[in-house]
Amino acid sequence: MSVPKQRHTKGRRNRRRANIKIVSKKFVSCSHCSKEIMKHKICPYCGYYKGKEVIDTTKRSAKKKSKKEKK
Repeated sequence: MSVPKQRHTKGRRNRRRANIKIVSKKFVSCSHCSKEIMKHKICPYCGYYKGKEVIDTTKRSAKKKSKKEKK
């Protein structure tokens, strides 16, 4: 096993540790429904991404209702 030949200074250690931190997630408002969503993600409320509809949420909600009715 290798062993360091010289000791690292406290400053060098602290500079390395300065970048180890918890970063809060970035949120933006949806361009279609104006709700807060995470960056670079499809809006779970309206199904839009960059102004285009990606997921048809009306189909999804209808599917959920039909599942509930079967139970």
